Amino acid sequence: MQNTPSTPANTTCNCQQPAPKYPEQVTGMYVLARALKNIGIKNVYGLVGIPITEAAYMVQGQGIRFVGFRHEQQAGMAAATEGYLTKTPGVLMTVSSLGFLNGLTATANATVNCYPMIQISGASDPTMVDMNMGTYEQLDQFNTAKPLVKAAFRCSKAEDIPSAVARAYRVAVSGRPGGVYIDMTTPALGQVMNREDADKLFYEPVDIYSPVAPNQASVERAADILAAAKHPAILLGKGAAYAQIDDKIKDLIETYSIPYLPMSMAKGLMPDDGPLSALSCRSTIMKEADVVMVIGARLNWMLSFGRGKWNPAMKFIQLDVAPEEIDVNVPIAAPVVGDLGLSLDAILAAMKTRKMSADPAWVPALQAETKAKGVKFQERLTANKTAMPMDHWTALGVIKPHIEGNPDIILVNEGANTLDDTRDAINMSLPRHRVDCATWAIMGMGMGSMVGAAVATGKQVVAIEGDSAFGFSGMDFSTACRFQLPVTVVIFNNGGIYNGIGKPMDNTTDPAPTTLDINARYDKIAEAFGAQAYYVQTPEELDKALTEAIASKKPALINVQLAADSGKESGHIGYLNPAPLQQITV
Repeated sequence: MQNTPSTPANTTCNCQQPAPKYPEQVTGMYVLARALKNIGIKNVYGLVGIPITEAAYMVQGQGIRFVGFRHEQQAGMAAATEGYLTKTPGVLMTVSSLGFLNGLTATANATVNCYPMIQISGASDPTMVDMNMGTYEQLDQFNTAKPLVKAAFRCSKAEDIPSAVARAYRVAVSGRPGGVYIDMTTPALGQVMNREDADKLFYEPVDIYSPVAPNQASVERAADILAAAKHPAILLGKGAAYAQIDDKIKDLIETYSIPYLPMSMAKGLMPDDGPLSALSCRSTIMKEADVVMVIGARLNWMLSFGRGKWNPAMKFIQLDVAPEEIDVNVPIAAPVVGDLGLSLDAILAAMKTRKMSADPAWVPALQAETKAKGVKFQERLTANKTAMPMDHWTALGVIKPHIEGNPDIILVNEGANTLDDTRDAINMSLPRHRVDCATWAIMGMGMGSMVGAAVATGKQVVAIEGDSAFGFSGMDFSTACRFQLPVTVVIFNNGGIYNGIGKPMDNTTDPAPTTLDINARYDKIAEAFGAQAYYVQTPEELDKALTEAIASKKPALINVQLAADSGKESGHIGYLNPAPLQQITV
């Protein structure tokens, strides 16, 4: 018989510690919950399991709402959306290993999109991970996360937790906002402490966000260039919307009659249909403007990198909190680096001593172009009004007055054609009332962002989803149902990733790579979870369903049957595809 070796005293094991003696003793899970409450966190999104289940209960015990999801990525999208809408970090809590990785995609997305967010993941004992001992769900999460977030912290003992949480908050909201990761190890979570000792760990961080003022010389340079412009324009990005400096932007635009062009998530920062809106005049702005002030936006691929179609004599004024964003693709004539609110305050003050030199024909010309394009767009909606089966434009013609007539509804939007066409069709009049996939994708955030928006604001949310987009996150419609949130999901079902007419290139009965199911009854998902369910085939049915769903302020799902040939490959960005070697139908 083989002898069983005894465990050396210095070897770490996963054995549970004796249960703490409540209420005199607490664990690291209590410390985590208290630390989150201490910095003002109101909601935590996540999915429980080893080793964080009890931590989620502790969070609830501190009066923090724990919103449990069916997939970590969507919980992360919810946290990121709360961060964007509130300027405070949304918090994601996940289990280890694959749960951590699922959530990390959302945290990385938050970092790229500049949403403040904190991911807290249970983790294996790092001493065992480092030695590759094969412990439960072994993964070096700390070093995996580091390249994809603004900062990462590892809590090896409970005493580390309050500091890690406070520091994560500070990093997430400071400078260019983004995601922060906290590796919450099992030893730290399970550590037993005397309550009296634990309570001594908590503190309130001071000046958690310290805005940095811009250099005055840069402000004066920017004011000089703007005042001298003949064809000025202002480009608004989601950073401007996030900053919640709406009145300052309004003051600059209206005082000096400067046309504005909003990017997708900046729609509504100034009314899309306002007299100075150049939303329909993007090409003209790019070709003819001589000075463009960029506020909270990147001159990235969505803006042709500031080159190509842009006026070669263009002078860019760029307001950004991060100096590394200056001169990225083109030289910036007047960089203004600092907090956006302080920067605009300084520019407004400087402009009071200057007089605009704008061409008096500039604004009227853009207004005339906007009017002419508005007529053509209305003609398009009218022409498709009675199309049967419906196409995207038929459905959007019905939805448009519902959203525009209820401006406080938050619109969540994703999909290829569904994203592009909805953005073009529906005007926004209030800031931070449109949430979409932003920089990194065209789909994969819908249900998470919908839940996050509803929880963070208490407002009604309408999510307009392509059928392909809904497939990424559809199961988390059940989360909205469990929490009885005021949400309506509208699915544009054209039976495919771009449309439902893709033809397979083999001789089997398999569907084409882009083909889904034109007959899919997504409304049955709503029925399964006790929500209001609608299957609509006509504009009249869609109008009635949308009216009822919005009025109910309860979870509802509308499956909108579209024609299989409605939509084109990649929507508006098909040009990004490599040139095909063989003609295919999508």
